[in-house]
Amino acid sequence: MREKNSVAPPMYSQIALDIAARIAKGDLKENTKITGRSLLSTTYAVSPETIRRSMRLLADVGILDVKNNSGAIVLSRDKAISYMEVYNTGRSVHSLKKELKDLLGERDVINKKIIDIINEIITVNERLKNIDPLQNYEIEVPASSSLIGKSIEDAHFWQNTGATIVAIRRGERIILSPGPYASFVEGDTIVVVGDIAMSDRVRNFINN
Repeated sequence: MREKNSVAPPMYSQIALDIAARIAKGDLKENTKITGRSLLSTTYAVSPETIRRSMRLLADVGILDVKNNSGAIVLSRDKAISYMEVYNTGRSVHSLKKELKDLLGERDVINKKIIDIINEIITVNERLKNIDPLQNYEIEVPASSSLIGKSIEDAHFWQNTGATIVAIRRGERIILSPGPYASFVEGDTIVVVGDIAMSDRVRNFINN
């Protein structure tokens, strides 16, 4: 049964393959003369022009030596065997390409499912963000804070609050993952991650 979506090679190519197979098996010997008439008698049931095209194809790869108006001479059984191997390899490549096409189609389906799941996760996160145990909290440093001018390390920020500062927003500038030597400036907004209790400790510490 022919594979779905496969395309049959033209008739002259199929006949050339059959002739090459006969030469490879030894049915047609080297130095044997063959003609369109003799080939037609083997029930190919095609026009002489189709036979000539088949023999010309085999002549191009050195299997036959085509004589004008007098048929052809078989030149090489080895080249006929090689021709068969190349054809069979081509058929394998065709099958591989079809398999690849099918896999790519499956990949597209899987990718769509992945995207749908990601979108669903984002939607759920947005819907449930108020009950997420870990959230970002933004807390402003007021002018009255005793932390102004101190570094994160000197203020013993983590020891006093248990919170880690993940960013500082200073005007239009955002400082991501500030190191221990970053200093607090009036009007800074510090961003910490944790639970509600932790955010209360941070506010109390900043405003103390």
